[in-house]
Amino acid sequence: MFYTVIPAGGSGTRLWPLSRAGHPKFLHPLTGTDDSLLQATVARLAPLAPAERTLVVTGVSHAAAVARQLADLPAANILVEPSPRDSCAAIALAAALIARRDPEAVMGSFAADHLIADGPAYVAVLKDAIKGAEAGLLMTIGINPTHPETGYGYLECGEEIDGGPQLRVKEFKEKPSFEVAESYVASGRYRWNAGMFVWRVDVFLTELARQQPQLASGISRIAAAWDTPEQEDVLGEVWPTLPKISVDYAVMEGAAAAGQVATVSGDFGWNDVGDFHTLGEVLTADAAGNMVLGADAAEKPKVLIRDSSGLVVVPHSGRLVAALGVRDLIVVDTDDAVLVCPRDRAQDVKQLVDELKQRGDHALV
Repeated sequence: MFYTVIPAGGSGTRLWPLSRAGHPKFLHPLTGTDDSLLQATVARLAPLAPAERTLVVTGVSHAAAVARQLADLPAANILVEPSPRDSCAAIALAAALIARRDPEAVMGSFAADHLIADGPAYVAVLKDAIKGAEAGLLMTIGINPTHPETGYGYLECGEEIDGGPQLRVKEFKEKPSFEVAESYVASGRYRWNAGMFVWRVDVFLTELARQQPQLASGISRIAAAWDTPEQEDVLGEVWPTLPKISVDYAVMEGAAAAGQVATVSGDFGWNDVGDFHTLGEVLTADAAGNMVLGADAAEKPKVLIRDSSGLVVVPHSGRLVAALGVRDLIVVDTDDAVLVCPRDRAQDVKQLVDELKQRGDHALV
């Protein structure tokens, strides 16, 4: 019995001003279709887990929007965390609640805001990961690197397990310098860490208790009170005390050192849509390399492009956005903010959000 868990949090600051704290990127249709990133995530996992075995963990401010977008999901499957505690607490809560239904169930955790180009290939890789999880391994999906990327963490892979396709993960590596990333790619022994995990819930919860006893104890208390009159009181009391830590740091790195982690390599067109430059690379562009967000936005009068190339244009206010004689720019137009920057500075958009927070302009964040 396989369950899908989708942590849906964060604000996507590198996609500002489109993505905001109150309406983050996973709620936006950045897929080249009318589906939001969240809806696309649920749809591509449907062959493995129907709606009744799909859980979304999200924040209070996003719960209503998530429920609207995922109308087929049972209301009880939207788990609302009172405050962000990073990924480990969210994933552990889902694991503990699944364990109450089926103590030996296999679950997978998948971010709500990634793009996958080849759905069938993706499902095939996950099936191989599920086999590894059924054997008691903590599985992660490793993406075969296509270039020396400094914005991702890496998995150092070891030997095949029982003839493969599962590979032992020797170590989780932090985001490297360009030179180190080059050596990783050249060696053939490293995969990008896409933050996708598959495991048996009992195996994960046991490892959580070994490495993070405080977090495990708190989650156990919350799960025991779930669906009882005490649920909200216990959640409100315990949740703020849980360590704020990612599942990579909390569990997976230590488990890898103990030989409990394996990976299955994937080539299915994965992208984490980290910024507008990336968005321009993965969605369909015109002959000049201009990408306008929206299936038929280029045909509407709100966008007018002449003698320009390599643009990423996001028209979101209803106003006309016109570009003449410019190259390799990002132009994002929303009701209350306009962003213009070179595509090679896309990662730096987060700095603008940080400055707005420092200035106290929280309504714009």
